[in-house]
Amino acid sequence: MEHRVSYKIYYEDTDCLGMVYHANYLKYFERARTELVSLGGRDVREWNDAGFYIIVYSVEMVFRKAGLLGDMIDIVTHYSPKTPYRALFRQRAERAGEVLVEAEIELVCLDHERRLQPFPAILDPAA
Repeated sequence: MEHRVSYKIYYEDTDCLGMVYHANYLKYFERARTELVSLGGRDVREWNDAGFYIIVYSVEMVFRKAGLLGDMIDIVTHYSPKTPYRALFRQRAERAGEVLVEAEIELVCLDHERRLQPFPAILDPAA
């Protein structure tokens, strides 16, 4: 499953050199994952209300080029289940097709008692 969403780089996103502050890519990636999850017909709040809490387990990022103030960037997200309990989101930030940042973000799903549980079937592309 692939999903693409665009964002403009604003002054608040940048450091003193006019480049995207590195931690802000995590925000862009989170927003894109939230958009992708919502495509299944429920937003994150509804999944939480149903007892599914999707949280970050690990993050690996590679910074190739800087996003700059005023740029339009695309966040491209590829989702694939690793196990019933873990999901891998491969994400990248692109500017006009040029890769700026690549990330592999692994998530797990918890229940109301914060115990590991399988991901809801709606997130499984084979479902």
